[in-house]
Amino acid sequence: MNSRRIMAAFPPAANEQVTLANWRQHPFSEWAFRNVRELLPTANIARAPEPAPLSFAPGYLEDISFANPRGETVSVAEALRTSHTDGIVVSHRGRIVSEWYAHGLTPETPHLIFSVSKSVAGTLGGILADLGKLDPDAPVVSYIPEMEGSVYGGGCTVRHLLDMSVGIRFDEDYMARDGDVMNYRRSTGWEPPDPSVPATNLRDYLKTLRPNGTPHGHTFHYVSTNTDVLGWVYERACGISYAKILSQYLWQPMGAEHDAYIAVDSHGAARVAGGICATLRDLTRFGEMMRNHGVSNGRQVVPNWWIDDIRRNGNAEAWSRGDLTKVFPNGNYRSKWYTIERGETPFAAVGIHGQWIYIDPANEMVIARVSSQPLPLDLDLDHMWLRGYRAIAAGLSGES
Repeated sequence: MNSRRIMAAFPPAANEQVTLANWRQHPFSEWAFRNVRELLPTANIARAPEPAPLSFAPGYLEDISFANPRGETVSVAEALRTSHTDGIVVSHRGRIVSEWYAHGLTPETPHLIFSVSKSVAGTLGGILADLGKLDPDAPVVSYIPEMEGSVYGGGCTVRHLLDMSVGIRFDEDYMARDGDVMNYRRSTGWEPPDPSVPATNLRDYLKTLRPNGTPHGHTFHYVSTNTDVLGWVYERACGISYAKILSQYLWQPMGAEHDAYIAVDSHGAARVAGGICATLRDLTRFGEMMRNHGVSNGRQVVPNWWIDDIRRNGNAEAWSRGDLTKVFPNGNYRSKWYTIERGETPFAAVGIHGQWIYIDPANEMVIARVSSQPLPLDLDLDHMWLRGYRAIAAGLSGES
């Protein structure tokens, strides 16, 4: 199917209509990931009254080369065209050196960032902790008493949520057509209703989740619901909605130029784990703030100690027992951020279908990239782009 015809007519033909049944499937996703507001209820995340200025120093990066999944040498330009990338911004020493858009995306268009949303939530936790509104070591039930009896009772702490070390019985299989992920998606409104399954909502669904027998803190186990519970903790700690917390404490202080938004369920519960839509330039501002130890436009937005903790800590033993060693064999995870390789400086926020913020402090580089890759997890493409990010960093360092 020609993706340019999808949602192009008014009304669209049946085979060109994006619906809840097909919106995460390629090629419908090319349109859907930049038009989530036309598919799902959302809450606004207000921009800053005065955006942090961007500076530009355009460079030519398209000829930088690296290996594709078949071992062939490809250029940045070829990789962008063949990997379902919707847009990319490369920043070096705080200046945008390259910017590229495709498939209808523009600098002003928010794009769904899936689990990059988790890293936003993890960063927000440091701000709230520094303000004394959040205790990372407190039990979850001290904020949400009604979680007693679920996996999030019985000694589960906010830190376990932050580090994905909850001993939860949950199989995060994005390709499954029934089971945990489908039940979860239905609770958020991301799937069409199933008449044979009782209707529910996100918060009620979270209360049904149970332990797997593993002690909390023992094993890295990637489960999105942990981050939705974390957002609920923030709401109880602050007394306002997650979207307002994010705008008040992070999005506006860092100087976001555009409103972002987040998907919500039928009861207004935010899809904290994967529902944020934001522009690439604001994602670049966010990445630059993290690279600069929490400072954006001269303002300390995120406490320096929280970012140091993200980069230096994390439980390597828990990671080695976990379910993402095939992605980053020698990686780590702390407060919703990935360390790519222990002992090296790059760290990243990563979402399914090819969403990335890659931060390389040693080479003073940030790359924000959004995509509509057909597979939720495509290790060949992810590892190709890791080689690409390193090649771009080497090229920028050589130019300087």
